[in-house]
Amino acid sequence: MASHQLSTAVLGFPRIGRRRELKVALEDLWRGKATEESLLATAKGLRERHWKQQQAAGITSIPSNDFSFYDQVLDALVLVGATPTRFGSGPVTLDRYFKMARNSNEQTAMEMTKWFDTNYHYLVPEWTSDLSFQPNTTKALGEFNEAKALGIHTRPVVIGPISLLLLGKSEDGTAPLSLLPQLLAVYTTILNDLHAAGADWIQIDEPHLVTDLEPAFVDAYKSAYETLAKLPVKLMLTTYFGALGDNLELATSLGTAGLHIDLVRAPEQLNDVAAKLAPEQILSLGVIEGRNIWLANLDALQTSLADVIRKLGPERVHLATSCSLLHTPYTTEEEHLLDPRIKSWLSFSQQKLEELAALAQGPDSAKDVFAENRKRNQDRLAAESSTNPAVRKALADLKDESFRRKDEYTARAMVQREELGLPLLPTTTIGSFPQTAEVRSKRAAHKKGHLSDAEYHDYLAKEITDCVRKQEAIGLDVLVHGEFERNDMVEYFGEHLAGFAFTENGWVQSYGSRCVKPPVIYGDVSRPAPMTIKWSSFARSVTDKPMKGMLTGPITILQWSFVRNDIPEKDTAWQIALALRGEVTDLEAAGIRIIQVDEPALREGLPLRRKDWQTYLDWAVKAFRLATTDVENGTQIHTHMCYCEFEDVLPSIAALDADVISMESARSKMEMLDAFKKHGYPNEIGPGVYDIHSPRVPSTAEMKSLLELALKVLRPDQVWVNPDCGLKTRQWPETTEALTNLVTAARDLRPSLQSA
Repeated sequence: MASHQLSTAVLGFPRIGRRRELKVALEDLWRGKATEESLLATAKGLRERHWKQQQAAGITSIPSNDFSFYDQVLDALVLVGATPTRFGSGPVTLDRYFKMARNSNEQTAMEMTKWFDTNYHYLVPEWTSDLSFQPNTTKALGEFNEAKALGIHTRPVVIGPISLLLLGKSEDGTAPLSLLPQLLAVYTTILNDLHAAGADWIQIDEPHLVTDLEPAFVDAYKSAYETLAKLPVKLMLTTYFGALGDNLELATSLGTAGLHIDLVRAPEQLNDVAAKLAPEQILSLGVIEGRNIWLANLDALQTSLADVIRKLGPERVHLATSCSLLHTPYTTEEEHLLDPRIKSWLSFSQQKLEELAALAQGPDSAKDVFAENRKRNQDRLAAESSTNPAVRKALADLKDESFRRKDEYTARAMVQREELGLPLLPTTTIGSFPQTAEVRSKRAAHKKGHLSDAEYHDYLAKEITDCVRKQEAIGLDVLVHGEFERNDMVEYFGEHLAGFAFTENGWVQSYGSRCVKPPVIYGDVSRPAPMTIKWSSFARSVTDKPMKGMLTGPITILQWSFVRNDIPEKDTAWQIALALRGEVTDLEAAGIRIIQVDEPALREGLPLRRKDWQTYLDWAVKAFRLATTDVENGTQIHTHMCYCEFEDVLPSIAALDADVISMESARSKMEMLDAFKKHGYPNEIGPGVYDIHSPRVPSTAEMKSLLELALKVLRPDQVWVNPDCGLKTRQWPETTEALTNLVTAARDLRPSLQSA
């Protein structure tokens, strides 16, 4: 690599803070324990710390306007004056901002869905003909000037206009592209205002350039950037999560001063992109992984980039993170209990800054850093703990019948209806019940050794028994044990599987104040012992009603973990599936005849290009079937999905061959039923009738109306009645009231269905 030190850029930094300070401040405000002023002070302190941290690491282009109180897409709507009119008009206060994000007694919040193929949720723009499109640069200018006052010159980040349109959905039939002229006028004002404040570069994110684009949107890109690229400020057109592919000519012809590409997800595109650049155009290379936590290989990167740097010249090449570091934890410095050897293989956001700076300096100037990086990578490669020969053999020995149930659904359904004896519109929940402060404190005390095994066992037994009694009193037909022993639906299983490691503070934002701590899959996966039998069996012993066993599916465990990058993801998914297969058969042997294997992450694993979908879906569906098919006809397999575009994967959902699927549909008012009406679905479905991401309690009438919509598309014997998702984050009073209304809605509808 050239001796000239290259410029560096970070596309975004984690906003929750080293110790989740933003989460605490947000939830204190929402609970009435803090003021807006204290939240604003916390946010300002976090921004200052993060800017200075990047400055100290030697980063050249430090982002501003990447901070958010809840979601960057909602922030973009505020910026361009396109917040949904149903929440009012005029300046957006913090109170109104949070009402758009979180349900209130007055209004249902905006719909959430996954940010491309990540586990981050964004709020979906609502496109209507009455949007005002008035620029509101208070936040973007405020943060730029805030950093400038600290002596830090930042590069503001904005979501590009075409991607913003594509992220949303029409609510009244308005074609999103019909809004582009108004939107471009607003963007022109915003970019000019930032330039006038002193911004010389602006990062304009257009991740949809790595997706399949309809011709109308290709034309929209051309017309939009014909306007924007002529403005006096320099634009870094930023793509990530995949290759430009057939949009390469488009992206390089838009006239922007710079172009950023993701070389972690798509290293093969480097030479093609470099060859298509306009003269003098800057190429930003996303070489430091923004989605995973493994140490970069500085030697390999230095070698792979040398040729393009020589051809373009070091002044035209910037080194950058592949995407925003929003998706990675803050720092490994907070990890005191992790195996030191495994810790040495990891790189969180702070360490990625250091990797990026060292790579820009080169092996001569950063000799010690390169040497240490080389040593750690070699150690990981040599680690015997990453390989389990028995697991590898079990995968090699799989047969076609390993992926099939003994009989088709129609035959199974007859046996299940006879043995389970459930009514029409059977009622159940998705699995978890409220995890109170006491539940969390007892679990933490036990983990720290402050509560003995016997004491913790007695406590859990009491909580589970109380939960079962409450469900019986409410009148639910199929019960669950409540999952009080579980910290997280993925972390819990990872703790019981070989090949996983866990961090103390490896938190990443899922949405709003919701943070998750993904497990780290560093080796081959196996199940040393049963994971859920004890408490599912106990719950079954204290009731005469059917008890549902609860597992997280192999694809969700894969997608919601930091996955090893030294073997194909398919192999890891099937290893997890084999481990779960043993758990499923053990549950059946223990008398649990309804087993739910949740796969909310199936859709989010889809490659961004349709041409690559089927390969992924084939092995993902097989992973689920591998986990669930070794049971008798009378054992009913459920799965659960939420917050995804179901139509994209409906044939594959059917191919899972689960007896019952439950899914989110309350916020979207049963919109997913359009897909089922179009494609048909042979098995049973539980469309959610209660949005659990809010303290709001829907009425019986509201739930009945949603069920009536479902019954227009589905047969009565297909429909289950359940909430959208687990109830872990709710409180008991609202949960009891909502579930009582849910049961009443089902009971009110049954007589007319039985007589029909």
